[in-house]
Amino acid sequence: MPKRSEEMLMDLWMSLLLVWITCAPRVSTTPIVGQSKSIQTGGSAAVASGLGEGQRLLSRAKRGWVWNQMFVLEEFSGPDPILVGRLHTDLDVGGKNIKYVLAGEGAGTIFAINELTGDIHAMKRLDREEKAEYTLTAQVVNADTDEPLEPPSEFIIKVQDINDNPPQFIEGPYRAAIPEMSAVGTTVTRVTATDADDPVYGNSAKLVYSILEGQPYFSVDANFGTIKIALHEMDREMREEYLVVIQAKDMGGHMGGLSGTTTVTITLMDINDNPPKFSKSLYEFVIPENLPIGKMGGKVKANDRDIGENAKSTYSIIEGDDQGTFEIVTDAQTQEGILRLKKPLNYETKRAYTLKVEAGNMQTEPSSSSGPFKDTATVKIVVEDSDEPPIFSKPIYLLEVNENAPINTVIGTVTARDPDGPGSLVRYFIDRHTDLERQFNINVDDGKITLAKPLDRETDMWHNITVTATEVRNHSQISRAIVAIRVMDINDNAPEFATEYEAFLCENGKPGQVIQTVSAVDKDDPIQGHYFDYRLVPEMLNNPNFTIKNNQDNSISVLAKHDTFRRQKQEVYFLPIIVTDNGNPPMSSTNTLTIRVCGCSKDGVVQSCNVEAYVLPIGLSMGALIAILACIILLLVVLFVTLRRHKNEPLIIKDDEDVRENIIRYDDEGGGEEDTEAFDIATLQNPDGINGYMPRKDIKPDLQFMPRAGQHSGPNGVDVDEFINVRLHEADNDPTAPPYDSIQIYGYEGRGSIAGSLSSLETASSDSDQNYDYLREWGPRFRRLGELYSVGESDRET
Repeated sequence: MPKRSEEMLMDLWMSLLLVWITCAPRVSTTPIVGQSKSIQTGGSAAVASGLGEGQRLLSRAKRGWVWNQMFVLEEFSGPDPILVGRLHTDLDVGGKNIKYVLAGEGAGTIFAINELTGDIHAMKRLDREEKAEYTLTAQVVNADTDEPLEPPSEFIIKVQDINDNPPQFIEGPYRAAIPEMSAVGTTVTRVTATDADDPVYGNSAKLVYSILEGQPYFSVDANFGTIKIALHEMDREMREEYLVVIQAKDMGGHMGGLSGTTTVTITLMDINDNPPKFSKSLYEFVIPENLPIGKMGGKVKANDRDIGENAKSTYSIIEGDDQGTFEIVTDAQTQEGILRLKKPLNYETKRAYTLKVEAGNMQTEPSSSSGPFKDTATVKIVVEDSDEPPIFSKPIYLLEVNENAPINTVIGTVTARDPDGPGSLVRYFIDRHTDLERQFNINVDDGKITLAKPLDRETDMWHNITVTATEVRNHSQISRAIVAIRVMDINDNAPEFATEYEAFLCENGKPGQVIQTVSAVDKDDPIQGHYFDYRLVPEMLNNPNFTIKNNQDNSISVLAKHDTFRRQKQEVYFLPIIVTDNGNPPMSSTNTLTIRVCGCSKDGVVQSCNVEAYVLPIGLSMGALIAILACIILLLVVLFVTLRRHKNEPLIIKDDEDVRENIIRYDDEGGGEEDTEAFDIATLQNPDGINGYMPRKDIKPDLQFMPRAGQHSGPNGVDVDEFINVRLHEADNDPTAPPYDSIQIYGYEGRGSIAGSLSSLETASSDSDQNYDYLREWGPRFRRLGELYSVGESDRET
């Protein structure tokens, strides 16, 4: 028989034994009241009807049901329904017509009752993990009428557990991490399994943990599933990851128990337990002497078996670089030591370097005791000779020159040399981008800077130029130096007034009154500073009106000598003053101060400086002046009224009947100036001018003008020149004509042109009769036309 069937059979017998132990005593000792009921479970008789008659008479009345729990094994399967138990009542005697009714959870589907015998059977396979117990109701009714014979009673059917569920690790598989080199017994993690079987009944849910894979590195606690370190000094650099298989078995780990497994992936975390190590003890580099500052000259690498932050190293130069020519930094990406230049190399000065470089960890674990976490290596550097550009003796030259220095004056000299061993001649040039006006020149051989154009300190005090030095044998080797040339001042500018002064003098001023304070400026800049001397021009030394006073601060005050200044006498005074500086030689200039005489208030406030009161001394009073002004205003009014009366009519009268305002359209082509029969030319004439007189309509005449009898301008037979002359004479002698030019319009077409008519209308002759030779006599404008017609004549004759 298979092992599982034996286990199920054993559980079944144990369940029956428990039922018998539980029910039998109660059945035998339960008093019966009148009618008694009983339950038989699993085929065990527990029937109250077997009690004697005497006991029924002596006992106190109790319930008719003898009640117990029923049990049924889970997962029990067979060809027939399993008997769970039997219901019985005292009413079931003789041939009474009764039946048993079952209701409640699973009644009719899971559990069925025999209506006649009261046997309860399980119709389906039950699983305790799905439902552990069922509550049902039993009742006895009349088989014919379904009338209840007794009140219903509840009872419970419990599903008896068997070991049919293996342990399960719900949270698996697991991952855990622990630092390398951890001590034995250090907890790594804990795993937990669950068993769906009944933890109360038997050992079906009692679990025991064991390790199947992962020894001897790890161990597990049998009762709690705690995984711990089992091996001393586990090194991540030897092995980083471990796969541990844990088993959980029920039935307390005994034979026949079910089991489940899970995996635990354990990773050893890195600690800084390994020092950096250089890949080699000696590094050699060749660096050209013209390597720029900050550029890389070589790389070194120290390897660290650790990872992450524990593998980061720092590099330093501990020997061989007393001058600080090199530096070494760490590349954050590759963890290499980058050797860089801090100062320029010079092959001629030092051709080799021997450095000692150290690599160390940035952080060290406190528990590390395997020695110093450092390593050293030797770096040998050989300087390679390079063709270097010339070197100036100074990076910046400061030169001085007087602004009056003559052309070709030597201002100073710049020098440069070739630092290379053999040496090369050097040529000097001025960068003309810094000397656009070509103010200076330089000798290409010796570097002497000379003046090329005159200087003016007042225009440019400083000149900054760039001088280049180039090797003769290699023109690509160029170096530069800045030359700052300061233009020294000489006394070449005369002082002058600081501004154009205009002073105002009050008529009522007092003698000695300060009229104006005057100061001067000088474009020169002497070292000892400015000092100006002021004096009047020699012809003004005995000036009766003004004098000057030195204020001892390079300024003077102009004073009035008297109080008799009057605008009527003289309105403006001009006072020339000579200003001299203290230069060598001294420079001077004459400046004129303009002084205006003004009328002032009693407080000395200037009110008026014009000459509006010049007429007052004639003797006219204010009343006379008002009368004269009134007369002038009256004359202006009369003149205005007169002009308005003459301008009542518009200058040009517009009349709708005026032929000049009408446009006459006709669609007839004329035959030229001599063709006067094509249409009536009189239509274009002014009807009012037929009789020789056209009245003026642009003004309204004040006097009636009687025109002279003129020549009639008929449509034919009138010469245009004579017609225009007549009209011109009439216009010139018209007394009503305005004093401005006016337009005279005449609707007359002349005749008698020497060119004749060019029109072909009403021409009696044919083309063959026409002679076009006369076109050549009309002048250059008709010459081409005559040639065309003449050619046509000759073609027809040919």
